[in-house]
Amino acid sequence: MSEATTSKAAGENEPFGTVALIGIGLIGSSLSHAMRRGGLARRITGHARTTATRATALKLGLVDDVFESPGDAVRDADLVILCVPVGAYAAVVREIAGDLKAGAILTDVGSVKGSVVRDVAPHLPAGIHFVPGHPIAGTENSGPESGFAELFDNRWCILTPTKASAPDAVERLAQFWRGLGSDVETMTPEHHDMVLAITSHLPHLIAFNIVNSARHLEEVTDREVIKFSAGGFRDFTRIAASDPVMWRDVFLNNKEAVLEMLGRFSEDLTDLQRAIRFGDGDKLQHLFTEARGVRKSIIDIGQDTAAPDFGRHPKADGGKAE
Repeated sequence: MSEATTSKAAGENEPFGTVALIGIGLIGSSLSHAMRRGGLARRITGHARTTATRATALKLGLVDDVFESPGDAVRDADLVILCVPVGAYAAVVREIAGDLKAGAILTDVGSVKGSVVRDVAPHLPAGIHFVPGHPIAGTENSGPESGFAELFDNRWCILTPTKASAPDAVERLAQFWRGLGSDVETMTPEHHDMVLAITSHLPHLIAFNIVNSARHLEEVTDREVIKFSAGGFRDFTRIAASDPVMWRDVFLNNKEAVLEMLGRFSEDLTDLQRAIRFGDGDKLQHLFTEARGVRKSIIDIGQDTAAPDFGRHPKADGGKAE
């Protein structure tokens, strides 16, 4: 398999008989809405730890049946999707392994892939098709009420098959994600983790850090940091509002790639610091112009819009805070 190969859109999607959602937060609930919209599952089951979440999932029609035990949720499922924080995968898979249906496809939505392969594959019985995945979509919101069918529209979903992944299972899952509205690409788990370290993980780390720095400064500025927040800081706070448990697990499970990207970022930041200190306006303008070009490229390929978006609604753009 090449490091990155784009899957082309194909024909109609044959719905799965039963799809099990292990976790019914933002991604799980959005998957349900999108599956209902596209007719991609005849039956949807779910698992959630809390009584309140299970009740909400039933009330909103996200699932046909919901279970306290993840094993009960997956028992008849043709497709099982792990939608819990990646740090919980190993324990969940150990719990469901004996209940997985022969021939079922097991996938996930985690933002890290190397650790997923490490934590999941050893616990699976023969006959289960494991195809890790990651939809590049999300918002800073969480919980079953936060999902919406359009979350995956025109967003990328990256599949990272293992050497043991059956090609027909990979293609079936790719068709499923296309039916949800996504474009699909495949790459190795290692390549995925390096790419996401710079495009998603490091930006979140910076956002968490700058918001906490401002919070500490706020204590000595009579609340002026919050009062006079400019658009840039507000965007950082939106990203920093993301699920703390999910992001804790991301950084603990992709630390090598994140630390490498953080080292490169620190070197570039030192160059900026030097240019400011020595009044090198030409270098600052050159660097800022290059950065502006990246933003234009993102807009040009349809991954965002140039429209003003203060207080943007997540449904307007996919609300990327993932």
